[in-house]
Amino acid sequence: MGQDAECTRVALVVESDKELRALAVTLLEETDLRVLEASSGEEALHYLHEHAGEVMLIFSEVKLPYHMSGVDLARLVRLRWPWIRTVLTSDTPPADDLNKALRHVCFMQKPWLPLSVLMEAERAVQAYRFENAMLRGHDDTLATARP
Repeated sequence: MGQDAECTRVALVVESDKELRALAVTLLEETDLRVLEASSGEEALHYLHEHAGEVMLIFSEVKLPYHMSGVDLARLVRLRWPWIRTVLTSDTPPADDLNKALRHVCFMQKPWLPLSVLMEAERAVQAYRFENAMLRGHDDTLATARP
């Protein structure tokens, strides 16, 4: 693994606790993703409005400062940018109704294991590669079907 100089795919870490954010960033820097950080949902959303096409993974705390929680961020990401893999973390397990509302969002209870974080990043990269391969295959099929 390790970062490539031309890596344009991003993991966005959204965590208000500086030490936990630094730990998550350090872990994710060992992947093939460029890692950026935000301390609030609003800060993450601002980045997403400009660069959502680059983001493959959001790793976010549930309880964030200001008005937007990690759950709010995950719901918005799922609606606007469904290709982005989202992982929510918290000290407490999610309520059943939250599990149903965010069934496409991974939940990781704190303290999370470093290997679990790296595995989620790898899943995001693999999903991206699979989607690109499918699109390329679909484009090839269309190109050969044309007269």
